[in-house]
Amino acid sequence: MNKELIINAAPQGVEIALLEDKKLVELHHEKADASFAVGDLYLGKVKKLIPGLNAAFVDVGFEKDAFLHYTDLSPYARSLLKFTQQAINDNNPQGFNFATFQVEPEIIKTGKINEVLSGKPNILVQILKEPIAAKGPRLSCEISLPGRFVVITPFNDIVAVSRKIHSAEERKRLQKIVEAIKPKNFGVIVRTAAEGKNTAELHEDLAELVETWQTIQGNLKGAVAPAKILSEQTKTTSILRDLLNEDFNRVVVNDRNIYNDTRNYIQRIAPEKAEIVSFYNNGLPIFDQYGITKQVKAAFGKTVNLPSGAYLIIEHTEALHVIDVNSGYKSVGNNQEQNALETNLEAAAEISRQLRLRDLGGIIVVDFIDMKLPDNKRKLLEAMEECMRPDRAKHAVLPISKFGLMQITRQRMKPEVNINTQEVCPSCAGTGKISSTLLLEDEIEKNLSYLITHQHKDLTLVVHPIMHAYLTKGSLFKSKQWKWRWKYGQKVKIRENTNYHLTEFHFFDKHDDEIKL
Repeated sequence: MNKELIINAAPQGVEIALLEDKKLVELHHEKADASFAVGDLYLGKVKKLIPGLNAAFVDVGFEKDAFLHYTDLSPYARSLLKFTQQAINDNNPQGFNFATFQVEPEIIKTGKINEVLSGKPNILVQILKEPIAAKGPRLSCEISLPGRFVVITPFNDIVAVSRKIHSAEERKRLQKIVEAIKPKNFGVIVRTAAEGKNTAELHEDLAELVETWQTIQGNLKGAVAPAKILSEQTKTTSILRDLLNEDFNRVVVNDRNIYNDTRNYIQRIAPEKAEIVSFYNNGLPIFDQYGITKQVKAAFGKTVNLPSGAYLIIEHTEALHVIDVNSGYKSVGNNQEQNALETNLEAAAEISRQLRLRDLGGIIVVDFIDMKLPDNKRKLLEAMEECMRPDRAKHAVLPISKFGLMQITRQRMKPEVNINTQEVCPSCAGTGKISSTLLLEDEIEKNLSYLITHQHKDLTLVVHPIMHAYLTKGSLFKSKQWKWRWKYGQKVKIRENTNYHLTEFHFFDKHDDEIKL
């Protein structure tokens, strides 16, 4: 599978498109003033304890207080509170040595929030979910710093290896390496990408993360809540960090600064891949050049068409998302069951793509075309699970219920991507009615008369192809174009442009510059 990252920088932010075999599967938008992104670290002030919810509201500087539940506190919450205070009040110019930090006893899983956060202290928190709709950010005290091969978690000494690494021998090898190089008071989770990597590569990744933790420690010194302590990497680098592998064969950027940052980042984490980054400046918008704009227009909206003629209807409510699969005019043969299975399998692939593309989260209910055979239902479930495998968000797929519905849950980390693919008609402004072309002819002639009166020469009129045919139709001396030449004493060129709407027209001078009327 070929993966490509196309990055479009604009004044309002950066758009990032992930393509798999030329097909758009993820679309990210990073605003220029982005804050409260997943992974950001803040020094928060506990404002209110809610024993009934076993949760607290924490001020992190957002307009609404952020939510912190007891289950997101981390077993090492007391250690984190102690560390936060120690780091804020630290007077040592070099910072205190974290390896000598005395870890506090773990909190119990069934405890109460007011036992841990009594006195409403300041605490270091990490954004777990971005603000969505009327809700503030969701927080976690289980601080984790992800690298390319490992993730570090302060205050514990555990080494865990990703379950996606299936070889017992490889798991054991990685465990031994990490245990040998791991600093005190840090837990390490070995990521799937670490498979086959040597000690030097793992040590370099780990050292960078420990350095990041020291930066956090330094930023806490003298900090006053609420305050941002550390930003997660930019979307571009975090996507590259999580996805960069041998399948990745191109990163295209249209901004020189992002190009340099991206190239330097790849040079640092995977020098052999540095050449995949290229700078784009060909004039045509980058998303148009790589067919992304067209795919966005086709993929967003209530109806999504499939190549076979089948289509999906995607509806959103406050509580869940509903997807209906329709066969349309698809007809493979006379076997209804086989038709239903093939349509459903095609729909499953597109649905998994839509979930990633729109970043749909929560409960998704899919109404597939009814099938009778249990074997076919099992095939559909297996296909859906396989299609969802590349999805980085946590998800679960349930078997088809007796009502013929499949339920999917998917982790929601940020607001869903919602792009309006419909536009107000520029000809009628949404009324459904346009002025007569006879009146349009009069309007063009009125403007033409004005320009000629004001000494404009060698004029070119550009119109829609239908209007072009109307103005130039007839024999040489009977067309409207000839009548204008006879009336005004000079030739007017008429050109057609398929991008114009029916009643649109513009005049250009001999240098092909538009004349503003």
